[in-house]
Amino acid sequence: MNLVLIIALLFLSEATSALEGRVVGVTDGDTIKVLDDHSVQHKVRLQCIDAPEKSMPFGQRAKEALASIIAGKYVIIRVLDIDRYGREVGEVSVDGRSANLAMVRMGYAWAYPKYCRDQIFYEAQDQARSSQSGLWIDQNPMPPWDYRKSMR
Repeated sequence: MNLVLIIALLFLSEATSALEGRVVGVTDGDTIKVLDDHSVQHKVRLQCIDAPEKSMPFGQRAKEALASIIAGKYVIIRVLDIDRYGREVGEVSVDGRSANLAMVRMGYAWAYPKYCRDQIFYEAQDQARSSQSGLWIDQNPMPPWDYRKSMR
């Protein structure tokens, strides 16, 4: 087996693994730090969502909302990918609930069209928008992917 294939297999097995640990930091509305049972810290990007950047309106509120759900708690993460920044990307579960979906339901994150195919996230987003929850209190909030594009 060549080295490229071995590395690809390692990433594939890593990309479908489970990670468990305590949340020791909330970076922003879609990124956390988790300390596993071996005292290894992991940077985790919540899959399927995109929260406002720190410098955007609702950026701080999104971070606070995520912290209110998971800060200091024990989480189980279904790791699905590794992003270009080396973060593990996954579905974060706390107390049997999806933190990813909770962020969209509360109106502090968008379903991320570039990476999300799960209809339940779009339904939650529509519900948050129609009830004007979180960032949807603004008439036309700018999605983070448009904001990042405008900053280039």
